Amino acid sequence: MGPPSKNVRTISQEAFDELVKENIEDLGLDPTEALEDAIQTLTLQGVDLSGIVTCVPGEGNVRENPVIKCLERLKEMRLGDNDLDEMVGLLDELVGLLTGVEGSGNVAIGVRNGGLELVCSICSNIPIVSEKVLVSALKTLALLIHDVQSTEMFRSSDGPKMVVGILKDGNESLEILETGFAVVSAAATGNEVVKELLMELKIDELILEVLNRQSKGNIQGLYDSIRVLLTPDDNRVVASQVYGYARRFAKIGIARALVESLRSGLASPSLVSASVALKAVAVNDEICKSIAESGGIDVIFKYIDESGEQGNRIVARACCSLLSKLAGSDSNKSAIVAKEGINKLILLSARFSDDPSVLQEVMSIFTVLCLRSPDNAARAMEAGAGDLAIQAMEKFSNVQQIQKNSCLMIRNLVVRNPENRTLLLSHGIEKILRRAKVKHETCKEAATDALRDLGLDNYNS
Repeated sequence: MGPPSKNVRTISQEAFDELVKENIEDLGLDPTEALEDAIQTLTLQGVDLSGIVTCVPGEGNVRENPVIKCLERLKEMRLGDNDLDEMVGLLDELVGLLTGVEGSGNVAIGVRNGGLELVCSICSNIPIVSEKVLVSALKTLALLIHDVQSTEMFRSSDGPKMVVGILKDGNESLEILETGFAVVSAAATGNEVVKELLMELKIDELILEVLNRQSKGNIQGLYDSIRVLLTPDDNRVVASQVYGYARRFAKIGIARALVESLRSGLASPSLVSASVALKAVAVNDEICKSIAESGGIDVIFKYIDESGEQGNRIVARACCSLLSKLAGSDSNKSAIVAKEGINKLILLSARFSDDPSVLQEVMSIFTVLCLRSPDNAARAMEAGAGDLAIQAMEKFSNVQQIQKNSCLMIRNLVVRNPENRTLLLSHGIEKILRRAKVKHETCKEAATDALRDLGLDNYNS
C-alpha cells in the first residue's frame, strides 16, 4: 500500500501569493477582488487550497498568521529548562487555535507548514519527567493528525514507535495515557499500515496492561483506540487485517478486561466508549461466548434496565447495539432469553417509544434472536414484538433505518412461525410493508422478503 494519491493538484503559499499579486498589478483588481478571484480560479481548476493562508495583501502578512507564528517560535526553541514554560504556552495556544473557529483551516495550515513533523520531534525529545510539556505536545499532535495524508506524515516521522514508547514510559500518568491514546486513535484512523505498525509494537499488550490497572478509570482515548484499530476503514486496501487483530485482542484477555471496565457504573463517562470497543472485539462466536461467560450479558442488562429507568437513551442505544452483536452466538441467544431478555427489551422500547434510534437497536436484537429459532419468535410475538414493529413503522414512517429493521424483524418472526403470519396480517402489516417498500429504496429488498415469508403470492408487486 502506498501513500495517498498524488493526483490531487496543490499550490505553494508563494505561488498563491504571487497569483493574487498578479491579479492586482496586471488586471487592476482591488486586493479583496484579487484574493477572491484567485481562490475561485484555483478551486475551479481542482487545486487543493487546504493549508493556504488566504489574506488580502496589505492587510496582513502570511508570517503573521497566529498558527505559523507559534510554529516558527517553537522551531527556534531549545529544550532547556528556561524554555519549557514558554513551550507549554505555545503548544496550548496552538491547541486553542486548532480547536477554535470551525472552518478556519488552522489544522491544515499547521500541517502544511511543518507543524506535524515539528510536534513529533518535540514529543520524541521531551523526557517523561517533563509531563506538562509532553501532554500539551500530544494534545497538539492528535489535532494535527486529521486525514490520511497527515497519518502518512506521522508514519514517516516514526510516530508509531514514538507514541508507543511514550505510553510505555508514562503509563503511571492518566494524562499521558489519555493524550497518547488520542494520538494512536487519530493516527490509525483510515490507515492500515499505521494499524499494522502499532500491532507490531505490541500495542495490544499495552492496552491490556492499562485496562487491568485502570479497570474503573476513564481513558476515553484508550477505548477509541481499540475501536479504530479494529475498524477496516482504509479504502486503499483490498483486505484488512483487523479481524485477526480482534482475535488477538480477545486471546490475550482484552475482551474480559473490557467487561470489567463496563462495571464502572451508569454515570461513568467511558461506559458508551467501552461498549463500542467491546463490540469491535466481538468478531466471532467464540469471542461472543467468552464475553457472556465473563458476565458481559448480565452487565448489559443491568444498564439496559437502569438506562430505561433514568431515560438515558445514549447508554440504552450503545448497550442494545452491543447485545445485538453478542446475540449472534446461539448459546448467547439462549442466555438472553433465560435472563428474561425479551421482556426487558419490550419494556425498554416502551420507555423509549419516541426515540427511533433506540427502537431500531431493539429490533435488531429481536431479528438476531429469532433467526432460525421459532421458539424465540413465538416468545417475542407473545411479549409484543409484532405490536412494536407495527407501531414503530406507523409512527416513524419517514425514518428509513427503523423501517428496514422492522422489515427484517418481521421476516424472522414469521418465516418459521405460521401462527405469527396470521396475527400480523390481521393487524394490517401487509399495507405497512408495501408502503415502506415504495417509500424507501433501502427497504425494498427487506420488505419484499418479509411479504414473501408472510405467505403472500404477490410479494414482488
